Amino acid sequence: MPEFVNQDLTGSTFRSCNLVDVTMRGVELNRVTIRDSEVVDLDIHAEIVRLTVNGVDVGPLVEAELDRRYPDRPKMRPTSAAGFRAAWDTVERLWAGTVERARRLDPDRLHESVDGEWSFIETLRHLSFATDCWVRRAILGDPSPWDPLDLPWDGMADTPGVPRDRQVRPTLDEALALRRSRMGTVRAYVDGLTDAGLAGQTQPVDGPGWPPARAFPIAECLRVVLNEEWEHRLYAERDLAVLESRSKAELA
Repeated sequence: MPEFVNQDLTGSTFRSCNLVDVTMRGVELNRVTIRDSEVVDLDIHAEIVRLTVNGVDVGPLVEAELDRRYPDRPKMRPTSAAGFRAAWDTVERLWAGTVERARRLDPDRLHESVDGEWSFIETLRHLSFATDCWVRRAILGDPSPWDPLDLPWDGMADTPGVPRDRQVRPTLDEALALRRSRMGTVRAYVDGLTDAGLAGQTQPVDGPGWPPARAFPIAECLRVVLNEEWEHRLYAERDLAVLESRSKAELA
């Protein structure tokens, strides 16, 4: 079957098409309309804004249900310096449990992909990259904060000076050493954060990398990091459950 990679299908029309077993990753579905169609077993995991199903905007319903399932989730939307400190407390606590769960698996399992997603080690590497981008580069002003183990998201274009080594296989402790360093950077920053500082903006940083060389609200930078931490931990927990099942099946 055809595979569309880095294609712009803006404005396309699909009529009487069979889209059974279609997989979409990293796509933009803004202003998409589906009419007179059959939708069965559709699994969506995405940032949802104004998703209308049969005349009902289900976005607020989804948000409310996720907050109910995960009581810590509302803490990831802080509006004050104290709120960001409390949010980071939560991130540290939840990730400590996830790492402990990962340690119970055979180390090789932590390099395994589940359904084409990042391995556990790759997830840790990506979170270090996110901190380097939005805290060390955007907020603290280091134009090139990258570590060789940093892992950008797959859709990011290759950028001079920004590492992207998908073949390296660091141990869990090696990945965690970098992770602890980057989490410590965030901890130190939010511990010294004031409400006045939170209301400020970053200074543009020259040089190749991400984010672009422009000013950003500091609160926005920190919320990006919180969102990355929250969502990727859920992905990791989901995939660790699969890896645990694989291990049990091999022992049976």
